[in-house]
Amino acid sequence: MELLNRYLNRSNSISSTMTQDFIKEEKLRDDLRYYFMSPCEKYKARRHIPWKLGVQILKIVMLTTQLILFGLNNQLVVSYKEENTMALKNLFLKDYSGVDEDDYSTAVYTQQGVYDSLFYVLDQYSQLGQLSVGPISYAEDEDGSLLPLIICKEHYKRGSVEPSDEAYDIDAQLDTVCISHDPTTANKWKTQNSSFFDLDFYRLVDIKITFQLKGINLQTVRSRELPDCYSFYVTVTFDNQCHSGKVKIFLDIEAQSSACRDWKISGTAQKNTHYLLVFDGFVILVCLTSAVLCTRSIILAVRLLQRFSRFLHENYNRKVCEDDQSEFLNGWYVLVIVSDLLAIIGSILKMEIQAKSLTSYDVCSIFLGTSTLMVWVGVIRYLGYFQKYNVLILTMKAAFPKVLRFCCCAGMIYLGYTFCGWIVLGPYHEKFEGLSRVAECLFSLLNGDDMFTTFAQLKDKNTLVWLFSRAYLYSFISLFIYMVLSLFIALITDAYETIKNYQKDGFPLTDLQKFLREQKDFPVAEESSQTNVQVQYSMFCCCERIPENDDIILIS
Repeated sequence: MELLNRYLNRSNSISSTMTQDFIKEEKLRDDLRYYFMSPCEKYKARRHIPWKLGVQILKIVMLTTQLILFGLNNQLVVSYKEENTMALKNLFLKDYSGVDEDDYSTAVYTQQGVYDSLFYVLDQYSQLGQLSVGPISYAEDEDGSLLPLIICKEHYKRGSVEPSDEAYDIDAQLDTVCISHDPTTANKWKTQNSSFFDLDFYRLVDIKITFQLKGINLQTVRSRELPDCYSFYVTVTFDNQCHSGKVKIFLDIEAQSSACRDWKISGTAQKNTHYLLVFDGFVILVCLTSAVLCTRSIILAVRLLQRFSRFLHENYNRKVCEDDQSEFLNGWYVLVIVSDLLAIIGSILKMEIQAKSLTSYDVCSIFLGTSTLMVWVGVIRYLGYFQKYNVLILTMKAAFPKVLRFCCCAGMIYLGYTFCGWIVLGPYHEKFEGLSRVAECLFSLLNGDDMFTTFAQLKDKNTLVWLFSRAYLYSFISLFIYMVLSLFIALITDAYETIKNYQKDGFPLTDLQKFLREQKDFPVAEESSQTNVQVQYSMFCCCERIPENDDIILIS
């Protein structure tokens, strides 16, 4: 009787242990199934409202609206700067045609031309208030005095040149002499400093004229924004470094905006930034909510991965393979969190700009533009729940490793052509003058753009370089268009065909998918060969193919 009782107690304990393990396994399976469900399936299964999906939709609408509003304002700022640059070039550059010549504004070829252009800048500056049609004037210091115009000439310290005798004597040390110009004393100023303008052109390196102007951007009043006040730092450079008989004239402008010290607006154009500040604050709140929800999902995924890994190890002595780990460690959530952080930083900068505390329009536009790009790309994640819309994601995921390795190899050849084209063709072709321009030109040729112009613009004064250029261009076009680009497309096409076949015949089942389908065919690793099994499984565990219908595609 005692033996019978012991046997029954032992059977009950074993049965209880098996029941607990079964319940634990089923609970893990249910949690995994729920985690990989779509938002609609989660709502049907447990009636949980898909807050994360709602926040993402709201964030897309708000970020896009914010970007459009900021973009319209930024366009006004950029157009104001560009139009002022064009206006100042026409004001201060003699005989300016309205279009820059290459990388400089204009050029002169005679001594008298240099003097005429130099004095033209000074005369125009003295009469600025009578010439300019825009709200622009001289800059003042804190005491209310006009900031002077500064003229500096840089020349060799000593030198003599006799081209007819093929002789020269040059001291390469440079001297810089500067004088200031007050527009109120323009008539006496030229006479008093006549010796300064006695130029030795064979020693002259350059002349720089710098001055500061003030302006107000009144066009923002129409968009119910406070006008910004601008400081224009203007530099006119007479460049004679080449001593080739051609003096290049540059006009460079650096514009800095700031809040006006004294302003008053009446009529319909009232200050209307408070609503925009509230809207930006709400955008920050939505992005913080989105980041918190995605962070919570990542933490939940890590915990589920730990539970599933522990289950495989305890029951089958196996480890979770890389493909299954990638299902838990979701890159979409990381993308959303990064976009949220960029949107928060961009919104803060936008609020500071609207409050006239900052003027970093370009930096703010980069943050807002990048965050909006990532948000719209993140929409693909939800389309991935539908098998017919999932082809793009799966094809990119399958082709990316091969494409990356292929681009590394092709990039070596591309860099070789870039350096070769720059050093050989740079002096003779404007598209090869710099490394970045060479790379851009070759990329255009790779896509079949601007081919004839690239061939035709090469100067044929040097026969050897002309012959080399033909061999260079023909070999690059033949190699990259007919071979490299074709192979690149073939890699993507091959991945696409593989995905289409998988969608038709079924995807290879991983351990995670088998577990969710309640399949028990996990191969058990033996203790004596655990190391070998782990190495073999890490290579092939996610590549076992079972030809059956696969209606479940894990995308979380």
